[in-house]
Amino acid sequence: MSRYQDPLDIQRVLNTARTVAIVGLSGNELRASYFVGYYLKRHGYRVIPVNPRETQVLGETSYASLLDVPEPVDVVDVFRAPDALPGIAGDAVAIGAGTLWCQYGVINDEGNRIAEDGGLTVIVDRCLKIEHARYAGRMHWLGFNTQRITSVRGGLQ
Repeated sequence: MSRYQDPLDIQRVLNTARTVAIVGLSGNELRASYFVGYYLKRHGYRVIPVNPRETQVLGETSYASLLDVPEPVDVVDVFRAPDALPGIAGDAVAIGAGTLWCQYGVINDEGNRIAEDGGLTVIVDRCLKIEHARYAGRMHWLGFNTQRITSVRGGLQ
C-alpha cells in the first residue's frame, strides 16, 4: 500500500492540481465530503461535485458522472464505497484526469490497477484535506487552522 502513499507524489499533486472532481460530494454539511470540498474551495481549488443525487453543492453544479463533467479535471477525489472504485477509475482514465485520490477506507486493488494502467497517479487511504493542511503548514493538533507556525502554546499560564 505504501507506494500509493508516497509523500513526494502527494506533494506534487497538491502543488500542481487546480481542479478537483469530488465523487460522492454530499450537500449535507455534516458529511466529510462536504467539509473537504468546502476546505478545498477556500484554498483556491476549483471543486466539481459528482453525485447523481445532488443538483448543486457548494454553489457548483453537480454532475451525475465523471463522464458528464464538461471541463478538464486534475484530481478525482473518491468518497464512495470501495466496490465502486473500478468504474470510477475507468471513468477517471476516460476523462484524462491526472490523479485518482481515494479517501480513507476507499481501497480496491482492481480500481488502483485500472487507474495506474491508464497513466494516473494513484493515492490511496489518505484524506486530501488533511494532506493539504499537513504540507501547507496549516494543521493544528485538532485539525483547525490557528494561523500560528509554532509548537509552543502561548497565553496559557
